[in-house]
Amino acid sequence: MSIQEIHKHAVLPPIISRCDKEFLERTQRYIITEIERVGCNEEGPADEYYIIYQNVFNKVIDYVTAYKSILTSIKKEYDAFIETLKKDRRTTFFLHGKLKVWAAEPTVLVYHQRRAIQLEAKMRIIENNSLKIQLQIDQMKQLRAEYDTKEAKYCTLSKDPSKPIPGMTLQDSVNLNALRKFRKHLEDKYREMKQAMLVKYVPIQRMADFDEEMIVLLKRRDIAENLNEKLQFRHQRLQIILYALSSWVKSDKSKTFEDFVEEIQKTKDFHAFIVDQGFVEELLEDDPSKAKNAEIILYYIERFNELMSLGEYEKAAYFAASSPRRILRNMGSMDKFKDDLMKLITLCPQTELIQCLTEEKNGRPPFLSFGLAILHLFSVNMEKVGIKLLQEINKGGTDAVEHLVINDSYCSLEMWQQLANICLQNGFDKLSNDIISILRSQAGVAEISEEEDTVNLMEHVFW
Repeated sequence: MSIQEIHKHAVLPPIISRCDKEFLERTQRYIITEIERVGCNEEGPADEYYIIYQNVFNKVIDYVTAYKSILTSIKKEYDAFIETLKKDRRTTFFLHGKLKVWAAEPTVLVYHQRRAIQLEAKMRIIENNSLKIQLQIDQMKQLRAEYDTKEAKYCTLSKDPSKPIPGMTLQDSVNLNALRKFRKHLEDKYREMKQAMLVKYVPIQRMADFDEEMIVLLKRRDIAENLNEKLQFRHQRLQIILYALSSWVKSDKSKTFEDFVEEIQKTKDFHAFIVDQGFVEELLEDDPSKAKNAEIILYYIERFNELMSLGEYEKAAYFAASSPRRILRNMGSMDKFKDDLMKLITLCPQTELIQCLTEEKNGRPPFLSFGLAILHLFSVNMEKVGIKLLQEINKGGTDAVEHLVINDSYCSLEMWQQLANICLQNGFDKLSNDIISILRSQAGVAEISEEEDTVNLMEHVFW
């Protein structure tokens, strides 16, 4: 509805009251303003017109008091009618869409049927092609099998007569007597090989049985050897005790048996008795040209392991120190003592005990490496004991430190460097410098700076 039509139909009845006239004018302006604001035209949306006039109707009802109930009833019927129209409109729109879908179903069904026919045709084509390919594969397999059979027959049965017979000259290969003789030779060789196969070779299962029997026999041998070694050691120990006891009985018995045993061990008669009994043959012999050199070395190793297994660490240490060519003075032997001695100094961290274990006695090497002991103490949070030992060694001066570093063959170069770092961290700068100086003075030792990234470690090989 246009604004001109609104003015054309706006014919007011005679108005008596001025307030009513002003109300009608305000209402008329409101209608015109709202229509212009929403942009309604003659074909405008019915919902917006309905909302505008609904608000006008509410204002009229609020203004008029005498006809308020009648106007309210009229508005309710009007709203119900409008709502019914909206609902019918929505239903009509929904049914119209559903009708379109129903109308299009035959066409869609036709399309689906046509597509199904096309797919079935493609499936038949694919099945036919697959059947043809399978037939071709079967034919190729059959031809390949026939070819392999013919080739095998040709290779096994056919011989090229133009080639010489292996093992015969060309002149002998055309001589009938030579061929017969060679045939007899081949037959004899075949019989020998067949007989050797029966005699020299055994089935795999039989070899497995032999291996199991061999394992059982080796275990029995090892058990017997261990028992024999234990019995020999016990016999030797009893013989030594018997010798010492008989010597003690013949003496004036002024000393105890223990003191007498310690004293008699230092005598020449005791060593002569050991040699005569054959317990340690040629122990003092250090000549590699001797025939029994290997037996002596083997005896030292077995005896050393025996003492370690019996827990006699002191005797084992003396035995390793007196071994020929220092065969037992290595890191392997040191490791056998190291764990037990490390536990000992951990449980009893006394400075005097550790000094006793790390000092030389009567020209014999110490039981424990001084460097290893210090590193172990600092690794188990016993820095106080380690610092006391460093203080003691620091009092001896540079000569004592040099003697300790040079004679300690069980502590490697890296371990001494770690020890020097520990000394530097705990305020023993002079001791740290002495250790580094002694290490640098050793032959074959050189320091490589960490800043020299371009240094070639293999340069000495090419010059």
